[in-house]
Amino acid sequence: MTKVRLGKTEIITNKNGFGALPIQRISYEEADALIMKAYEAGITFFDTARFYTDSESKLGETFDKRGLRGKVFIASKTMCSNTEEFWTQLETTLTNLKTDYLDLYQFHNPAFCPKPGDGTGLYEAMLEAKAQGKVRHIGITNHRLQVAQEAIESGLYETLQFPFSYLASDSEIELVKKCAEADIGFIAMKAMGGGLITRAAIAYAFCAQYDNVLPIWGVQKQEELQQFLDCAKNLPQLDAAAKAFIAKERAELAGDFCRGCGYCMPCPAGIKINDCARMSLMIRRAPTDIYMDAAHQKDMEQITACLHCGQCKERCPYGLDTPALLEKNLADYREQLKSKL
Repeated sequence: MTKVRLGKTEIITNKNGFGALPIQRISYEEADALIMKAYEAGITFFDTARFYTDSESKLGETFDKRGLRGKVFIASKTMCSNTEEFWTQLETTLTNLKTDYLDLYQFHNPAFCPKPGDGTGLYEAMLEAKAQGKVRHIGITNHRLQVAQEAIESGLYETLQFPFSYLASDSEIELVKKCAEADIGFIAMKAMGGGLITRAAIAYAFCAQYDNVLPIWGVQKQEELQQFLDCAKNLPQLDAAAKAFIAKERAELAGDFCRGCGYCMPCPAGIKINDCARMSLMIRRAPTDIYMDAAHQKDMEQITACLHCGQCKERCPYGLDTPALLEKNLADYREQLKSKL
């Protein structure tokens, strides 16, 4: 299996990483079977977060009862805004994961790049946690290009986790190159475009071009995981046909579109923004009937309850005009629904 080295951390792992956000949607028994399938196939890097409800607990349960802690790398994240939250979240994470240390602890999508002396004390707390042996390596995740660039230039972080797929812009591809030059590990989240990419083999082949990129695939089903395991065994080629397909995809998804990251949530009006704001794309990239049932219709019509409070727009790391995008998606959805009747 192809290995990847996460920069100066010297963590060397299978180039397939396990993104544990989706396992919060399945049972402990299902999660255990999925985690073990990944581990037995050679996957050793598992990424979770305090923000992912019971994801940490599910990983911890499996690793503890199977005696795997010393055989895997565990990365988690904190969305703390002050030092008190930092220590509380770290202790909760360690308890959930049934471990006394994290291989990698990451600031989870902060709106700024934490640094020593910035007045928050967050980076100093991270250094103290490392000195105590509770954290082995320090990383940061983000969706904002400016914050990611600042993190690389600061020299303070050993890894950067950032959205990266064949939909990446030139500036985002440049981040990967800068990380390689700075010996910073690059962890690719949303390598399937938040669900918009439907061809796993091409997504895998794109990421495989970059020796320093570790994609973490978010999986909740055995068959989803198997796609990436198959790719690892028989590396798909980024041939002329694949490149033409990518060019077509980029043209179709160019401009402003919702990546489904969920940082706009929760909505005070109860709108499922991260689903509804990209419905126009989803109904064109999957069997349409999936999204035309009563439950989805109800979710989409909830858009009419929008308070126009602006909270979602302020929180969006991509600077989208979310209320306008929701209205556009609702109008399109109604047209598509009408054509099906």
